[in-house]
Amino acid sequence: TVCKLGTGFDDAFLDSMPELLNSGLSEKKPSMVDAEMIPDVWFNPTTVLEVVAAEITLSPIHTAAKGILKEDSGLGIRFPRFTGRVRDDKSPEQCTTVGEIIEMFEMQAHDSDGLAE
Repeated sequence: TVCKLGTGFDDAFLDSMPELLNSGLSEKKPSMVDAEMIPDVWFNPTTVLEVVAAEITLSPIHTAAKGILKEDSGLGIRFPRFTGRVRDDKSPEQCTTVGEIIEMFEMQAHDSDGLAE
C-alpha cells in the first residue's frame, strides 16, 4: 500500500463506483497485496485510478518498499487525491511500480525523518 484515498471524488463518480468495483469484490485479501491495514472489503485489482500527491514520505503504516530504505518503514504518499481520471488504457500490471516510487522518493530532497524539505 502507498495510501488511503478519500478525496477528489465527485458525486457522479461516487455513484458509479459500485458498478465499477463490484466485479472485483473478493472474499479475502488478494495474494499480491501486502497490507497491514484491514479494509472493510477487499477488491481484486481490476481498475486503475489516477492519483496525485504532495510528496512521498517514509511511512510506518504503508508497505510499499517496506524495509528497503529504512527498517520497519515503507513509503507512502502524502495528501493523495483522485484526479477524476479512470485509466481505462492501463491494466493494474502497468501501474507505477515500487521501484519507480523509490526512484521518485530519492529524487526529492528530504530531511532525516523522510519528509520533503
